Amino acid sequence: MTRNDRPRTDPLAALRAPGDPACDVYLTGTVFLDIIFTGLDSAPVRGTESWARGMGSSPGGIANMAAALARLGLRTSLAAAFGDDHYGEYCWDTLEQGEGIDLSHSRTVPGWHSPVTVSMAYEGERTMVSHGHEPPPQQPAPRCPPPARAAVASLTPGAAAPWVGQAARGGTRIFADVGWDDTGAWDLAALPDLAQCEAFLPNAEEAMRYTRTSCPRAAAHALTKHVPVAVVTLGAEGAYAVDGRTGETASVPAIEVEALDPTGAGDVFVAGFVTGTLAGWPLADRLAFAGLTAALSVQDFGGSLSAPGWSEIAAWWRQVRSYENQDLAALQRYAFLGPLLPETSRPWPLRRAVPTIGFGRSA
Repeated sequence: MTRNDRPRTDPLAALRAPGDPACDVYLTGTVFLDIIFTGLDSAPVRGTESWARGMGSSPGGIANMAAALARLGLRTSLAAAFGDDHYGEYCWDTLEQGEGIDLSHSRTVPGWHSPVTVSMAYEGERTMVSHGHEPPPQQPAPRCPPPARAAVASLTPGAAAPWVGQAARGGTRIFADVGWDDTGAWDLAALPDLAQCEAFLPNAEEAMRYTRTSCPRAAAHALTKHVPVAVVTLGAEGAYAVDGRTGETASVPAIEVEALDPTGAGDVFVAGFVTGTLAGWPLADRLAFAGLTAALSVQDFGGSLSAPGWSEIAAWWRQVRSYENQDLAALQRYAFLGPLLPETSRPWPLRRAVPTIGFGRSA
């Protein structure tokens, strides 16, 4: 990834004014080095050796969302700990120099090796193996997060992150996702930071478990008793959203693409929804854009590596309009993006160069 990959489109250009925060979106979390194997015909079998037809490496973990936001033109600041090994140097350089992400709130930890995840993609799914050690006690996130239009928090059952409340009280709009609840309690009261959030974006299974409902749409409506906007992702069926403040609802189908690797697609979806929200788009447009960016991301390796920028979106738009017997009504769903799309002659699907640790500085 190089400086030339940075997006030139600024979706917030019409809204920027003197005195605005220098940062559009603030993030904090763990950065992994992701090593991704694709082209496996089946899951690895115990006692045998499997060969993958493709491999890539890139920063992962919270870096997936940071790269996705930066490529969509948002000024992104990341607070994270980085190891002082070659993996940490590679991830730092890739994010700061390659993606233009502000790392002034991040730090390098002497003697700490970077967390690593190996991801194997096959049959439309992925299996991951991770390894890492807890960083030293000093938290990478500053006591007072920088002023920002928005921040994305990953909620953890039974734990509150002090920075979330501090950011919300400072006027930052908080968007949240959540992981699987290993405790099995699925208790919304165990997510204290949810009360500080503007939007909550769980998947269908998580949403139904937390709300004790049997339908994703019912779960979305139930969640608006706890957070203003609930967005439930439905996998191959798309996504559904409810704005509890206005009663507005939106539903969009998934875009059919040939999936290579689903790693990071959820992060890209959140990045697309945050972008549309900060740009002031209607709920249905935000949902459609989030689904589009997530769909484009699964066609390439990895998470941060495959996050689409505006050039990819423009190439997709040009390509789908060229199809014969096009569903004009379906196409119109994305016409709102027209004024933002750059002129491009690049093909779609678009394949980025796949960097490796050895070639990272010369890519």
